[in-house]
Amino acid sequence: MAEDVFSRPSRQDGTYPRPQLTRPAWHSLDGAWGFEYDDADTGLTECWSAPGRSTSQTITVPYPPESALSGIGDTGHHPVVWYRRDITEEDLAAAAWKEGERLLIHFGAVDYRASVWADGHLLGTHEGGHTPFTLDATAAAKHGPFEIVVRAEDDPGDLEQPRGKQDWLADPHVIWYHRTTGIWQTVWLETVPTLHVTHLAWETNLAAGTVSADIEVNRRPPVGVEIDIVLSFESAALARISTSVSEPRSRVVIPLPSLTNGQGYETLLWTPEHPRLVDAHLTVRTPAGAGDTVASYFGMRSVAVDGARFLLNDRPTPIVAVLEQGYWPQSHLAAPHAAALREEVQLIKDLGFTTARVHQKIEDPRFLYWADRLGLMVWEELPSAYRFSTTSVSRLSREWTEAIARDRSHPSVVAWVPVNESWGVQQVAHDPRQRDFVRALFHLTRALDSTRPVISNDGWEHTDSSLLTVHDYENDPEILSASYRDADAVTATITGIGPAGRRMTLLAEGEAPLLSSAPVVVSEFGGVTYAPDAEIDTWGYAVAESSDDFERRLRGVFGALQASKVLGGYCYTQLTDTLQEANGLVDENRVPKLPTEMIRAIVRGES
Repeated sequence: MAEDVFSRPSRQDGTYPRPQLTRPAWHSLDGAWGFEYDDADTGLTECWSAPGRSTSQTITVPYPPESALSGIGDTGHHPVVWYRRDITEEDLAAAAWKEGERLLIHFGAVDYRASVWADGHLLGTHEGGHTPFTLDATAAAKHGPFEIVVRAEDDPGDLEQPRGKQDWLADPHVIWYHRTTGIWQTVWLETVPTLHVTHLAWETNLAAGTVSADIEVNRRPPVGVEIDIVLSFESAALARISTSVSEPRSRVVIPLPSLTNGQGYETLLWTPEHPRLVDAHLTVRTPAGAGDTVASYFGMRSVAVDGARFLLNDRPTPIVAVLEQGYWPQSHLAAPHAAALREEVQLIKDLGFTTARVHQKIEDPRFLYWADRLGLMVWEELPSAYRFSTTSVSRLSREWTEAIARDRSHPSVVAWVPVNESWGVQQVAHDPRQRDFVRALFHLTRALDSTRPVISNDGWEHTDSSLLTVHDYENDPEILSASYRDADAVTATITGIGPAGRRMTLLAEGEAPLLSSAPVVVSEFGGVTYAPDAEIDTWGYAVAESSDDFERRLRGVFGALQASKVLGGYCYTQLTDTLQEANGLVDENRVPKLPTEMIRAIVRGES
């Protein structure tokens, strides 16, 4: 595993929890942990963080306690939960920890507010249920084995908290699902030198023929520190550079002569058809010799909009997308196993889609690795809060900033979506503060990453926006086709009140219409339910009575949008059945409802 992860990170096996910053020395802590509910919230005053305390239950991490794979499967309201696990000599040895180095403990995601102790000493806290955090456990490791305790607070009724599709009611209703409380991504140990890389991001500039590496280390480097960077493609050297660093954060611009060679240019670019990836190795060299060595990868590509067109590598590229909830019946937001993430990406591609709109979830970074490697474009979307306040503004802004920092180097991520359907800003059309916040999120996103389009408010009530997206669940193909047939029809559809009965744009006086500068994408349509074997009441935007009826309805709505001369693309709702929302192309176990080849032909407009 270490060989795949480190020697050729672009061809790793998909188990490493942080695929774009890898080291050979790491060890997963997934598996059995002690577990306790704290419904009365007495654990802090009763010192449950102290070492040696017993628990009444055992949970399998990283599955949330609401899920069956956790071994608990309790979907009730439990606002506070506790975990504990012994870090043994075997764990320390597996992580290759030794005196003089640092031992880090990483959490992929803990929903929502986490506090972590080692042998009763607080290591740190983190707020945000979808983004990673890292704590230093070196002091505890110096004394040998120790115990880790985690307290997770996730108030089911807190509507100011970014929660996405997690229901605040006792039972799932309409389009909201069971909650995911506490740990839901991998927990792992890693050994690093005292001076080590903490963050690494890549940005390619095809026009300039360069790639930039944004490198952060854990402290100000002493005099004489250098960083060596070696880039390779298909094991052949591309570039090598060495530079002195004196600050904790530095940007290194690496010229790539291959990008200025007209004959070799195309053979390096990342596309869904040819998802080419570049391997990178970085070594931190101190006056005492080689220190931290990390491996990474990136893809060279550009995304932009030009009038009504979405461009990939300066070429018009239609968006053929599917809505991806990223929810599994036995494990909820957590993938049931690492291979499921590869299988999900491959399924989306097999069904004919080039893009996944990951909906109301910051997906596991290993999903993005497989999207990078297999060639699937991704829209990344911030999970919504549902009440506007200064608290929700702060929480959403912070978590979105962390998500962009984590994922901005993935070539598969081609668009950012900070708001969906005015969720959490329900009065955006009338409240200047809410409108200012939506604008602020758009510009914050652009400030953090100017290389990708940003959809300000997916579906309707757009402020500034790189793409103008529409949600239209009209299931009569003739009516749907008439709404998008040509430029005049699209203008009529998006001017004023849109298909969902909401204004499409919220522009200030004097601002140019978005239609003149932004591609129009129907980013939700279809939603046809076909679930003949359902054991619960199902929900959808239309209901098919048979497999033949399901096929007919799919051909109708896809064909209506494919006939448009002006649309920039579309996104079908949705990939999988998810609890009561049974409008997937496949069921909750990922079994297609029609032959895969038939769905692919319909999606691609080939039959």
